[in-house]
Amino acid sequence: MSFFKHQLGNLLLGFVFWLPIGIIILIANQIYDSLDPIGQDAVSWLLPDRGVGSGTGIVFWVLVMFVTGLALKSTAIGAFATSIPIIGTFFLRKGQETMTLDRLMHLTPCVFLYSPTCLSYGWILSEQPARATKEGSPISMVNVYYPNVPTLMTGQVFAARKEAVMKLGNRSREVVDILLYGLKRPEYLAFVPWDDEDPQEFQKRADHFGLLR
Repeated sequence: MSFFKHQLGNLLLGFVFWLPIGIIILIANQIYDSLDPIGQDAVSWLLPDRGVGSGTGIVFWVLVMFVTGLALKSTAIGAFATSIPIIGTFFLRKGQETMTLDRLMHLTPCVFLYSPTCLSYGWILSEQPARATKEGSPISMVNVYYPNVPTLMTGQVFAARKEAVMKLGNRSREVVDILLYGLKRPEYLAFVPWDDEDPQEFQKRADHFGLLR
C-alpha cells in the first residue's frame, strides 16, 4: 500500500508541475487563434496585393503594441495615461520611479515595529520631519517600504516614527533571502544606529526592541 501511495505522490507532483504550463499553453493558443485572423485581415487591407500567411497577424499585433508603447512613452498620450488611477502606475514617464529589484538592492534594509509585538522587515525609502501644529516640535518620520511576499516588487509604504525603525547592516540580498520563506538566511542580523544617534540612545532603543535579552 505504501508503494502505491508513493507512486500516487509522484503522479500528483508531476500534475502540479505541468498544470500551470498547460494553462499557459492553452491561453497562448486561444490568443493566437483569436488575434492572428484579425491581424491578417488588417494586413490584407493595408497591403491588398501581398500574400498573407499564418502568423502574419501576430507580427502585425506586435508592431501595433510596439508603436503604442513608443507613443505612450514620448507623447502627451503617456502623460494623460499617468493620471489614470491604478492603471497610471504602468505608464511612468521619464524621471518617475517605481520599485524594481535593482532599486531594492540599493536601499538600506531595516526592521521596524509593525505592531507593539511584531517586528517586520522592510527598506528605508526616505526620512522627513513632521509636526502636529505649525508651532509644535518636529518629529522624525521614516518612510519604510514593506514588500509583499513572494513578489517583493509590489508592496506598501508605511510612515513610522524614527525610534521605531532599526537599520540593518546586512546586505539587501540577505534580507530578500529571509523574506523568500527563509530558504537561505544570513549568519546573524547586524543592527546599526542612526548617524546622529549616540550609543546610549541606541542601547535604549535596542532594549525596547528586545534585542538585549
